[in-house]
Amino acid sequence: MVSFSVLGPLDARDADGTPIRLRGPKHRAVLARLLIAQGRVVPIETLIDDLWEVAPPRATGAIRTFVGDLRRALEPERPPRAAPGLLVTHGTGYALRTAPDAVDAARFERAVADARESEPGAALDRLQTALAEWRGPAFADFSEELWARAERARLSELRLSAVEARADAMLQLGRHTDAIPDLDAHVTDHPWREGAWRQLALALYRSGRQKDALDVVRRARTRLADELGLDPSEDLARMEFDILAHAPSLGASTRSPDAASTLWAQAAESHARGAVLGDRARLRSTVDLLRSLALAGGESLEAAQQQRVATIRAAEDLGDPRLTARVIGAYDVPAIWSRSDYPDLAAQVVAAAGRTLDALPDADADAARARLIATIAVESRGTSNDEPRIAAHEAVRIARHLDNPPLLAFALNGLFMQTFHRTGLAAERDAIGAELIGLASRHDLPAHELLGRLMRLQSCCAVGDIEGADAQARAADELAARYDSPLVVVFTTWYRALRLALTGRPAPEIAEAYRAAAPLLDRSGMPGMQHGMLPLALLSIRIQHNLPLPAPATTDWGPYTSWVEPLLLAEHGNPDAARAALRDLADPPHDHMAEALWSLVARSAGAVGDSATLERARAALAPARNELAGAQSGILSFGPIARPTTP
Repeated sequence: MVSFSVLGPLDARDADGTPIRLRGPKHRAVLARLLIAQGRVVPIETLIDDLWEVAPPRATGAIRTFVGDLRRALEPERPPRAAPGLLVTHGTGYALRTAPDAVDAARFERAVADARESEPGAALDRLQTALAEWRGPAFADFSEELWARAERARLSELRLSAVEARADAMLQLGRHTDAIPDLDAHVTDHPWREGAWRQLALALYRSGRQKDALDVVRRARTRLADELGLDPSEDLARMEFDILAHAPSLGASTRSPDAASTLWAQAAESHARGAVLGDRARLRSTVDLLRSLALAGGESLEAAQQQRVATIRAAEDLGDPRLTARVIGAYDVPAIWSRSDYPDLAAQVVAAAGRTLDALPDADADAARARLIATIAVESRGTSNDEPRIAAHEAVRIARHLDNPPLLAFALNGLFMQTFHRTGLAAERDAIGAELIGLASRHDLPAHELLGRLMRLQSCCAVGDIEGADAQARAADELAARYDSPLVVVFTTWYRALRLALTGRPAPEIAEAYRAAAPLLDRSGMPGMQHGMLPLALLSIRIQHNLPLPAPATTDWGPYTSWVEPLLLAEHGNPDAARAALRDLADPPHDHMAEALWSLVARSAGAVGDSATLERARAALAPARNELAGAQSGILSFGPIARPTTP
């Protein structure tokens, strides 16, 4: 049986495996063209068009000569007048009737198809054998020929899929380390293969190389963006969060996180039994456990928030103000978002802190009082009252006086949360972030250093400082990888979507990046940030790009509904309803989205000629005239505040 190889340079061999001499390039081209046809008839006119840009006068005769030479080479023992059995004539064309296993490309395709239906072990064997058929690019000696281009591309795509299917089989078989070298080379040569990037990150993670896995995800994002102008898919964006969170969906890592998880479970079980600890010691250790859970984000954060209030109540029931102060103040979980995730629970914490302050003996140390005051400042975020802001400054004053770095870091967090009482305070928040970074780095407080990085990232966004924001995002990502802080990637991924908007990328590209970032927010355990954020971000794109706005009452805007709907009513030809909605509209909450919402109010009022509301919005926005509306969130922007808001 004559066999043919096209997964590399064209090659033909007889039944003994001896190479068959194919004479000149035109002979080889005719053979290659017939192999591409896979047994179908190729008319002689097609062969002429494929072989010459301008056909010579005797092209038909030349084709027949090439075919005759090929027949003698492929079937040398065929009698002179016997009908050919391999390269046959059909009408005015020719076909190559090969045996089923005679062409390496056909064997390769069948093996790949069979592997899809096989168990991982058998699939791996089939794919290894199939990939070994390749000796270079398909039809390598016809890379410039238009007639070979489609088949070359099809086979190349099939090979790339086979490489990834082989890696998938290895991952299923637990051969994570074995999969890494080929995948690394694969993504280097083919950086647009997002699935392969994810496989490589997964293989590294399961091999116990978490930092390398994170580096791969970030390298993928950089190459996709910088070299190809693409944003990572939702799956790739989620991968970073899942690695940091040690998500069960990734499977087990072979390094210490598994052991650490076991130790954590054992410690938690021992704590629950309480065989040694008394009630007071158990409550103190419980709040430390809840703090660790909160830093993990996701469901752990939600559970910690719920159980925190129960722990405070249990401490109060013991009638010991000092213990209660310790339980309340020890939960110094860094907070970056100014809308409370659980406002009812926050109100209960604030009330308990107030009661404890009143009950705490005057002789007690200022540190306990400062922690209670800082807790009030943090948990009273988004309010317009002066008391929490006064409390924040007092907590910072006490912490500085005591020269207590952890306490000062917590107090600065409270002060940050109270810098949303008016617009235009990005510079003040940036200064708090800078101090927090320096303080935390000097005293090994990584959670608060991350907080400071995110504060500065947001502040840079507010004034359109892309370079500064990039630097803070990179530093935050690196620190998060070092200390397993999964929530950070939520903010840096959303920032990178905003970055596309700030750098003038096309609307569909920005929208795709926001949609890819949304699942991270959904699993973050931060409903105060999650609800309504994606629709609002997509609205910001429409406004910035002068695209049609959604109809009223067709989208769930979450807590932003009251400030969005008047604009939609005005845009969709219902000015009276818009004016009525504006007339009853309260001021936006004092939080990260205040400037964004005031800018929507100004647009609505300008569109329907409500001069009183327009002036109210302008007055509220005046201190932020040099900032970008909403960009202080690090998530979205409605454009420069100084831009006129009248039509």
